[in-house]
Amino acid sequence: MACIVQKYGGVFMATPEQIEKTAQRIIDSYNADKDVVVVISARAGETNRLIEMAQEMGTPQAGCEYDLLISAGEQVSMGLLALCIAKNGYKVKTFLGWQVPIITDSHHTHAAIDTIDPRKITTELALGSIVVVAGFQGIDRKGTITTLGRGGGDTSAVALAHALGAEECELYSDVDGVFTAEPSICSEARKIAAISYDEMLELASQGARGVQIRALEYAKQHNVTIHIRSGFTTEPGTLVTGEQLAMEGVLVTGIVYDKNEAKIAVLGVPDKPGTAARILNGLADKDISVDMIVQNVGQDGQADITFSVSKTDLENAHRITAQIATEVNAREVIADKNISKVSIVGLGMRNHAGVAARMFSALAYNNINIQMISTSEIKVSVAIEEKYTELAVRVLHEAFNVAQQA
Repeated sequence: MACIVQKYGGVFMATPEQIEKTAQRIIDSYNADKDVVVVISARAGETNRLIEMAQEMGTPQAGCEYDLLISAGEQVSMGLLALCIAKNGYKVKTFLGWQVPIITDSHHTHAAIDTIDPRKITTELALGSIVVVAGFQGIDRKGTITTLGRGGGDTSAVALAHALGAEECELYSDVDGVFTAEPSICSEARKIAAISYDEMLELASQGARGVQIRALEYAKQHNVTIHIRSGFTTEPGTLVTGEQLAMEGVLVTGIVYDKNEAKIAVLGVPDKPGTAARILNGLADKDISVDMIVQNVGQDGQADITFSVSKTDLENAHRITAQIATEVNAREVIADKNISKVSIVGLGMRNHAGVAARMFSALAYNNINIQMISTSEIKVSVAIEEKYTELAVRVLHEAFNVAQQA
């Protein structure tokens, strides 16, 4: 029989009633002549509760003991779900990450999967079992329990799908799939039937929900088809797969926005080699990521450097930048948290000229000023004043006729 891997997030473990519904959905898949492997997450809020317990103890948030603690939530979910499946008369087999085993490196709290031995799982599938595996966790080559970091359940599921040669990996959450824009702000938004790995990576990196970036990268590397679906309906969602010829004919696949953006402008910087590097290296040393960067050459040997960081990093970034600005004799540092980033994404951009010009013209027509720009082969992003975010999404969705192409 064909094998599928299904991953359910913590929201589906929230109540006994929800666990019953999840179990029935899994049973329905099994009764449709499928070998079913389920990856389950901790109940919603449980991992945070375990982290808070560690914080109350004043313990380091790293190391094997910490991973042992925060991996416990998945074991509870797995046990509850397995009991529910068995209660309905079906054979079920459970595996913790170390029992599979899922072998990882030794980077605790953010381990990477090295290998998976699927033989125990395939043996149980052959015996007619529904197999339930704890997500988010593994074991290193020294025999120590590890965790994969936030969203690691998605990565666990995709990696298992690859190891088992599954026909697809279904990721169930509270979203119906991937849409051409956020339906709550754009009534014309439509669900996308199929999207490429690269497009989904761009959308996810700009804030789109449904799948974690690490899982997408693993799926792309190993050619695993992902199906992003809602666990509250039986409707099909969005397939994430390799590029198809028809995908390249679509100019813009989706519009996405990110309000967790802030801007820092360093004015009157000495225009000489190494100045910008000194500022950016100072931020990197404190694990602060910089997104969009603009440098304008001014007069009298001075320049202005503007860049964006996340709003959560703004306070630290402003402080670090101001200190370095003083050291390099910059004139002024200005921070602005009232911006957002809006992006258009599509494979068709690679083969069509004038996409950015069309985007900028549509925004200008609606009096939306562009503050910064960044591009990739299949994406154009702009920083704008935050209050215009929703308007910009609707304007661009209409300008590129995205709904008709979904």
